Amino acid sequence: MSDVYSTTVLFEHPLNEKMRTWLRLEFLLQQLYNYPTLSDISSALPFFRSLSDLQDVLERGDVRTEMLKELDRQQQKMLQWDGVPGVDSDRVRALRGELKHCAAVLMAAPRLGQAVREDRLIGSVRQRLSIPGGCCSFDLPGLHIWLHLPQTVRDQQVNIWLKTFEPLHNALTITLDLVRHSEPFKNQISLNGFFQDNAEDADLLRMRIPLVSQLYPQVSGHKTRYAIRFLSLDSENGVVPNRLPFELACC
Repeated sequence: MSDVYSTTVLFEHPLNEKMRTWLRLEFLLQQLYNYPTLSDISSALPFFRSLSDLQDVLERGDVRTEMLKELDRQQQKMLQWDGVPGVDSDRVRALRGELKHCAAVLMAAPRLGQAVREDRLIGSVRQRLSIPGGCCSFDLPGLHIWLHLPQTVRDQQVNIWLKTFEPLHNALTITLDLVRHSEPFKNQISLNGFFQDNAEDADLLRMRIPLVSQLYPQVSGHKTRYAIRFLSLDSENGVVPNRLPFELACC
């Protein structure tokens, strides 16, 4: 994932299974909500593939229950900040209100992705995605004719599909935003391509690495301790400097 700065690249690494799931869900939802208009098969297939991947992730566990627990945990954190000198109490209360609202909407929502799961067109496409070339017009004539319907009809259908994920999308967005801003970036230096530290029950590592070095991090660890090894994009000729300055936030 590229950072807003042109001279650095932002990498994020989860330190527990919960955060690993959150980041994967965010990755898939961002693809779905940012897809261009589905006008032909070349734009439709990536959309349906992401939709299928999202269904797979949601079916592996009780995402709603875990998300509700996380929203409650973030509310408790906000409660601890309320009234602390130097803290914007109005902003803290507003965030608590947003978290509470997201939790209420998520709790009242139908089963996540149920409308998508029951859609016959999505089901037929999903069955063919794992077959090389299995989405040709003769394999999926239903998709073929759907792509020839008026654009307004297709747009309306896509909006219906996406709407079923809105409660999760909104809850996930505010939760990850709070996690990412829970700790500031600090300047660090790796020695001989290696860095390690204590995690102190953190959920997420965020690293800004100079683009000019063409290095990427390989992270191992968990909620109490982690280690980062920096590797060169050019595995044969690349050089890892003895001292590499980078920025790190342990959130």
